[in-house]
Amino acid sequence: MLIGNKEFDLKNNTYVMGILNVTPDSFSDGGKFNTIYSAIEAAKKMVEDGVDIIDIGGESTRPGAEYVSVEEELNRVIPVIRALSKEIDIPISIDTYKSKVAEEAVKAGASLINDVWGFKKDPDMAKVAAKYDVAVCLMHNRNNKEYNSLLDDMMDDLRESINIAKKAGVKDEKIILDPGVGFAKTLEDNLDVMNNLEKFNELGYPVLLGTSRKSMIGLTLNLPVNERVEGTIATSVIGVMKKMSIIRVHDVKENRRAIDMTKAILGRSING
Repeated sequence: MLIGNKEFDLKNNTYVMGILNVTPDSFSDGGKFNTIYSAIEAAKKMVEDGVDIIDIGGESTRPGAEYVSVEEELNRVIPVIRALSKEIDIPISIDTYKSKVAEEAVKAGASLINDVWGFKKDPDMAKVAAKYDVAVCLMHNRNNKEYNSLLDDMMDDLRESINIAKKAGVKDEKIILDPGVGFAKTLEDNLDVMNNLEKFNELGYPVLLGTSRKSMIGLTLNLPVNERVEGTIATSVIGVMKKMSIIRVHDVKENRRAIDMTKAILGRSING
């Protein structure tokens, strides 16, 4: 898959996506990177640490986070994307569920739209993705935790997102899926998803795994957000073993090393 000007072998390899939140209230690193200068410095550090894609978000998706207006989100992310696209040669992803933000981000230099609502929140999102022919990541999410059969229902939900994308003209080869660990799921559900990640490969698209510092790890190990690196690494290793294509993390260096070690043991190339 071509993301920006880089070719990604998402079928046979596992790549690292680094999280860059330019929000004052993100659950994990809120306020740390919400100036252009500090965001660029953080991004450059990720590049040094071996990141493959940088995911920029301007609205926290943590439970109970305040809604951010389109204008405010644009003010947070666009200057950073514009500046960053001139400074680094790594593809930039925009983490948003708002079509206006996605469109302006792509114009500013983003080449992947990462939507935590899988194109179901904003009816124009799929049209924007098709218009600019960018890669998309469709995450599993819903308004309730009522499942008849967790994994089967999740697969059906993801198929709905795929259909929305394809109906709007998004090409098959531009679609990535995300099982949405931590979204509309109990702790037991999240552990079940982790244990059955390979099932999502059956849908025929690359799969992104995002577990970094999430409550699943905090609740399991009884640890605060800033002490969840080891738990995250365990999920990253499992992600590689279950053939996830992209692992989305805050701590790039530590996860990159664990991912590369796992790939080496499995006989896969560790050079991107």
